[in-house]
Amino acid sequence: MSRTRTALALGTAAAGAIALASVTASAAPAPVAGSTTVTPAGHDFKAVLSGKATLKAGSVTVTCTVSVSTGTVPAAPGNTNPAGAVSSPISPPTYSSCTSSMPGVTPTVTTSGAWAVSMQDGSPITATMTVPTGGLVLKTTGLASCTVTTAPTAPANVPGTWANGSPSSLTFTNASVPVKVTGGFGCPTSATASVFNAVYKVSDLTDPAQDITVGP
Repeated sequence: MSRTRTALALGTAAAGAIALASVTASAAPAPVAGSTTVTPAGHDFKAVLSGKATLKAGSVTVTCTVSVSTGTVPAAPGNTNPAGAVSSPISPPTYSSCTSSMPGVTPTVTTSGAWAVSMQDGSPITATMTVPTGGLVLKTTGLASCTVTTAPTAPANVPGTWANGSPSSLTFTNASVPVKVTGGFGCPTSATASVFNAVYKVSDLTDPAQDITVGP
């Protein structure tokens, strides 16, 4: 065989090997999520805002100092998932005592629909809050009349972290949430996402002597 044919054959073989490796790599299964258990099973819990919650869309920031939501840990065996997160429905969080970074503007936040929070054990423990379609609507009155609708076309998952404690805490840091903004002058109508920051303290309502915890 000539050197040209030999080189061509080697090149073809190498290309085939690279292609095969690429297919093999892309076909590799995704890592399996670890087990998660939320306790105490069947207990009611309450999440209360610690400090302030901020929602920023464009150049406008709305700050609320009061927010509360309640939920229930699934009853056993639903409080354990051997290969993934454990999800709990929660009441739509209420938001009040809100102010706007825009002078002369008063914000009001309303929530509705089927909200949920899911926890996945790990390091760190991750938490995801699901906002239903249109589940949070922020309206402003005064010098600017704006409407900010979160999750405008589909439910949105808001990523956060969980820390066990007495009480445990649920933290959202610079979490991106899709939004649609409508209104006139002064409204950030070009914004398609908002940034959410908040820390919630989560306590056991069924037995205040116990703590809501997440583990393997």
